[in-house]
Amino acid sequence: MTHFRIAEAARLLGVSDDTVRRWTDGGALPVEADTSGRKVIAGADLAAFARAQAHATPDPSGVGRSARNRFVGLVTDIQSDKVMSQVEIQCGPHRVVSLMSTEAVHELSLEVGSLAVAVVKATHIIVETPGGTA
Repeated sequence: MTHFRIAEAARLLGVSDDTVRRWTDGGALPVEADTSGRKVIAGADLAAFARAQAHATPDPSGVGRSARNRFVGLVTDIQSDKVMSQVEIQCGPHRVVSLMSTEAVHELSLEVGSLAVAVVKATHIIVETPGGTA
């Protein structure tokens, strides 16, 4: 089973080492000792904790859709030419970039600071692992 040291878990969760230590000391995140006596967190425990801590921003549209990958955020940049536009949305820690027609940008009244929902419906998702293990 994969194990993560406190600093690694902190980087993955986007918090400080001290925050992870508080969670482990308080019992919110299970910790164990590795063969060298260092504190480590089991990968499965860290994954469950990360999922429980994740809070998606509520979708303001109120529209039901089959797509599950929906990211609510703020438009942070728009680069347009006569035909096409690149729209960047900051959705929590995730930066989502969409290419669309400039006409669509105008029809949606998109501008920097607008609230937007990025709906991702992909047919292919590539998963990589560190270390190049195939």
